[in-house]
Amino acid sequence: MATRTKRFQSTRVVAVGGLVAAGLAAGAGVASGSTGPDDGRRAPARAASDEPTQVVMVRAPEVEDRNEVIALGLDITEHATQRGIEVVLHDAQDAQALEDAGFTWTVTVDDLEALTARNRKADERYAASVARSALPSGRTSYRTYDDYLADMNRLARLYPTLTKPLTLPNPTVLGERIRGLEISADAPDVRDGKPVFLLMGAHHAREWPSAEHTMEFAFDLLQSYYDRDRDVRNRARRVLSESRVIVVPVVNVDGFRISRSAQPMGDFSRFDYEMKRKNCSVSATTTPEFLGGTCADNPAGRQRGTDLNRNYPGFWGGGGASTNFLSDTYRGDGPGSEPETDAVRQLISERSVTVMISNHTYSNLVLRPPAIAATGKAPDEPQLKALGDAMAAQNAYTSQASYQLYDTSGSTEDWSYWITGGYGYTFEIGDEGFHPAYEEAVVGEYLGEAPADGVGRGGNQEAYWLAAEAAADDAQHSRIRGSAPAGKTITVSRRTVSPTSPVIQPDGSVGDPLLYEDFLVTSYATDRGGRFTLDVNPSTRPLVAGRYGRYPEAPPQGPVTLVNPPDVPPVGGSETTTFEVQGLPAADNGYAVVSIGWPSDDPTAYDWDFTVLGPDGTPVGSGATLANPEVIRIPDPQPGTYTIVADNYKGGDAAHDWSGEVTFESPDPPVDTGVKEAWLVSCTDRQGRVLGTREVVVDRGEVAGVGEICRRSSLKR
Repeated sequence: MATRTKRFQSTRVVAVGGLVAAGLAAGAGVASGSTGPDDGRRAPARAASDEPTQVVMVRAPEVEDRNEVIALGLDITEHATQRGIEVVLHDAQDAQALEDAGFTWTVTVDDLEALTARNRKADERYAASVARSALPSGRTSYRTYDDYLADMNRLARLYPTLTKPLTLPNPTVLGERIRGLEISADAPDVRDGKPVFLLMGAHHAREWPSAEHTMEFAFDLLQSYYDRDRDVRNRARRVLSESRVIVVPVVNVDGFRISRSAQPMGDFSRFDYEMKRKNCSVSATTTPEFLGGTCADNPAGRQRGTDLNRNYPGFWGGGGASTNFLSDTYRGDGPGSEPETDAVRQLISERSVTVMISNHTYSNLVLRPPAIAATGKAPDEPQLKALGDAMAAQNAYTSQASYQLYDTSGSTEDWSYWITGGYGYTFEIGDEGFHPAYEEAVVGEYLGEAPADGVGRGGNQEAYWLAAEAAADDAQHSRIRGSAPAGKTITVSRRTVSPTSPVIQPDGSVGDPLLYEDFLVTSYATDRGGRFTLDVNPSTRPLVAGRYGRYPEAPPQGPVTLVNPPDVPPVGGSETTTFEVQGLPAADNGYAVVSIGWPSDDPTAYDWDFTVLGPDGTPVGSGATLANPEVIRIPDPQPGTYTIVADNYKGGDAAHDWSGEVTFESPDPPVDTGVKEAWLVSCTDRQGRVLGTREVVVDRGEVAGVGEICRRSSLKR
């Protein structure tokens, strides 16, 4: 275990130039992730420096620890593991803030600018040496936004019956249109009643691989439809006959254009526009010195804007998002306030999106709801986990609930899942940087080829195929059946009002939740008449259905005293011990709680750290704080032999050796509210007259019948 690293010795001198010189003097504000009051720590305020920027992994093994690091107001990369969270250190003040809060860290990137330059050179070499990559498109370098438009137009021309160009309803802050492509058999018939798999990229502008992977899957689907290999061809035709795939490569068009065309600096400073994350909105809370200029050249630099993935109204205003307009995780002036966010909401609200993936970089993760720990497990946790695990098996990513990293309020998949019932996931692509070398981050990660971690497994290519097949799976959504004459329109709709999180205020106090409205409506055209089947999500929102749990089938296991091996490892060394977890019929364990302490009241003199490995050898929990005892809580422990790795982090000796035990708790019972919501199914003619309605309650995997819905006698009274 490395000791605390103190790299910076003095505060850097800021050099400023261009339009923004006058605005930099203020340079104050909370940086990424702060949810408390503005404590005076500034966002990155330099434009240049002769001292390199570092990236460090802060030791933060518990979710609460990582939330605390975020709340310090430092520049968080959002790359996190179960052991810690990455932070960009711009100067000595950043390092001091971590040290003052009691955190330790190791350096992962000693010179961020140099790493960025090496990646750029690697991209140049790869593009020069490879005429065509193994990607479906054959690309060898990152696309510009115009390249995305050209590729979508090209696919629409080549496959006119399988594609339909898509324009989302709202223009962006700068007036751009958000473009996408619909892919399905007879794609122009958008009112065909099929379930939808929605794949999106670049909510965050600097995360270029997220858009690349999204675009490549469009090529994949369409080329596979006519592939010479029968199995490949049949798979594509089955997916596209039974479902509709919508790809939106770039959600944050304004930010992406700026990031992709910026002069490289590679240091994450305020005017390193290549590292822009947010959109281009100007918050109503922006102070005068940061107003003026264009989004690509203004006093706030890349920090102007709202984090679109903190702006969705589902649980908006809670932890893991900042109240400060300069922060990279600024949540926006209100729930769903941004035109880009609202455009995606409208798209999902008007289609039966049964599976959604929002691509991001980086951390090698497949994340599922909930994104906030206090929400509780999703009622569909078993199904969400099963699909997440299956996809992660293809790309060698870690499959877990989003909150297991840290709280994230206002995220895409949280709103989508809890309001519509469609499964929602975030992919964090790759393990190094927001847009590292193309050969690894795009070619390798998409195909599952070296140098990516998931070599030979199928990569994100196969993970997306699994998601598309799940979207079409009748067991994963609901269906409504009936019959109607030709020329009628069947509409399925629901209007709901939902609360945000209790809203954290700029001064750190917590206010009441806000209410927001959603109107979900999808339509089906009965061109030929007769029987119809509409694929929809369950009528009852997961938000009101309850929370996942299970009733115990046996008592929990009795406590286990841990056996400390003889002798004591030297400082910096480690030792192991094991314990057994029983299963049914002997015991039903909802939680295993490992508690290990040692004789000392001084954590600066004596400190042990612990990692728990599950029966398959993968980490399932760790305790590496300054607490004594360290307490590690493991949910739903599988039966088998668990290994504890004890690290003598500081001062451990015979007089200060550890001891501990494992206790077990029953599982949390399920929460079933008993509340059922209904879809309103209606039939209208070409003049818009309502001919019949039904209220339909239907659960996941079920089929509900509405009969001859267009009879006037079916109107509600």
